[in-house]
Amino acid sequence: MSNWKHKHIIDLSSFSAEDYKEVLQLANRFKKLPQAGARKLPALQGRLIATLFFEPSTRTRSSFELAAKKLSADVQSFSPSSSSLTKGETPLDTVMTYVSMGAEVLVIRHSSAGVPAQLAKYLDQKNKKVSILNGGDGLHSHPSQALLDLFTLTNYFGNGQSTPGSLYGKTITIVGDILHSRVARSNLWSLTGCGANVILCGPQSLLPEDFAKFADKPPSGQKEDPIKRRGQITICRSLMEALKNTDALIALRLQKERMSENLISNLDLYHHEYGITHQKLESCTKKIPILHPGPVNRGIELSSELLEDNAICLVNEQVSNGIPIRMALLYLLAATNIN
Repeated sequence: MSNWKHKHIIDLSSFSAEDYKEVLQLANRFKKLPQAGARKLPALQGRLIATLFFEPSTRTRSSFELAAKKLSADVQSFSPSSSSLTKGETPLDTVMTYVSMGAEVLVIRHSSAGVPAQLAKYLDQKNKKVSILNGGDGLHSHPSQALLDLFTLTNYFGNGQSTPGSLYGKTITIVGDILHSRVARSNLWSLTGCGANVILCGPQSLLPEDFAKFADKPPSGQKEDPIKRRGQITICRSLMEALKNTDALIALRLQKERMSENLISNLDLYHHEYGITHQKLESCTKKIPILHPGPVNRGIELSSELLEDNAICLVNEQVSNGIPIRMALLYLLAATNIN
């Protein structure tokens, strides 16, 4: 744990190769623990983890809470609908309430990009020994989802041993609503950071050309890229063309709730061009795994038949892998707050 330098996990642009290696190694250890029974690790016994989800969530929130409980942490959940937000309380007021109660790690999801980062900055200015883990903010970032995707892919290509090197030189296609996807943005940092090349595939309205340069330089405020040599990002408008060269595929949900304009006029046409089916996968020269961060719009991003084919569709494995990955992240952040 001595090499872990991140007090907060806001996005993955600041992750080094060693950071990915450490998270994956720790998740590997947690994944090997028995799934059944009441066995827990005493690692975070007596520590308080709070999940503050200002935006709805099923998988992420439940996964973080299960992860915290498996580490024997105390867990406090926040529900906006029954909170003082209805009386005018701000997210900062909410955060300080949980900090005052003794929370050491706050998992925060918010519909506006930048909120977790702003809260982390405020806590640092106040010298609070509290870590913030971004559970998804607006269109900006979803680091734990990208890490569980990374864990799932490296397990697949590493034959059960998850190491960053198992993705080096692989080609991963991400297809769908790239424009509105914080998951895709985090995937771009993590996949290229482990040496994978990424093909982005989708219509112009959901995939602007600028995404080809997404990881060319670090974000504003970050002096340098901790990854010396990233994989390449290319754009391909044809799914059938992209499938010819891919080793794995990540399909994304059409996020209609985030679209300010009607960017897709015909869902049947979208499925015809970009939906994943067994028939389209027959054009691949090899068997490729299919991932999706969920929830899935059946018959749009993935056919129902493909979604239920566990031999190639790894959606259920992604959900399962979310627990050891989030155990690893909570464990690493809690360790930074000791003393």
